[in-house]
Amino acid sequence: MRTQLLIIDPQNDFCDIPGAALAVPGATADLDRMVDFISRTASRLDAITVTLDSHPGVAVERTTFWQNADGEPVAPFTLITAKDMREGAFLPRSAEFITPVLRMLERLEASGRPGLVVWPVHCVTGTPGHNIYPPLAKRLQVWEVYTQRPVRRVFKGEHPLTEHFGVFEADVPLDNEPSTQFNTELARSLTENTDVLFIAGEASSHCVASSYYQLAEFLKGTKRPPMVILLRDCMSPVPGFEAQADELFARAQRNGNIVMTADDASDFLVRR
Repeated sequence: MRTQLLIIDPQNDFCDIPGAALAVPGATADLDRMVDFISRTASRLDAITVTLDSHPGVAVERTTFWQNADGEPVAPFTLITAKDMREGAFLPRSAEFITPVLRMLERLEASGRPGLVVWPVHCVTGTPGHNIYPPLAKRLQVWEVYTQRPVRRVFKGEHPLTEHFGVFEADVPLDNEPSTQFNTELARSLTENTDVLFIAGEASSHCVASSYYQLAEFLKGTKRPPMVILLRDCMSPVPGFEAQADELFARAQRNGNIVMTADDASDFLVRR
């Protein structure tokens, strides 16, 4: 039985620790349970992939990019729509981005999203907040030595003009920007010749949910999809977005996938 583990964005800036830029309550405990899960199942995990939310300091989904009609900063968690831009309520600080960002917002809303949420600056590549939660980073190193296999680390979100919640593609993929388009190689490597794929990480309401939905759509066209298992107690939602996390688990179960705890997953692997 070939088993893989996908850990989404287990980074310091999402942990509920001092100095975290976008702390998710419960994230530290989630990742501690992930450390224990890997410790208990190391010999049964054939591959581990870790994704890393990776951004410049100024990008379309963060406060440093926007200003209001008076030229003042925009508060975190503000929702910006294409209508807002057309009316001048919110605009990029740099006028050169007005046309491409308006086009991106229009495409985002056409896909069914209400608009773009402006987040606090977080996971800037190369900063401490971008790093993997230290106890998990240490456990991954131990697993690499034990198995003599590298953990695959995948950066996402590097393009500054589109949001990139999901692991596999940006919310609005951009023409001529391969990093924003569907990562077929990653999807295939996680699912082809794989019997079980565990998914965990932060946050269940956003990056985990978007990644799962993208993967589920990809799996519709495969002949032998793996058993997909969401580790419910190894992920938590952004406050105020708990309903999105509940919908993730409900939709996964409707799709015939499994939601279980890390302890149950460890026992499951031992029995197999």
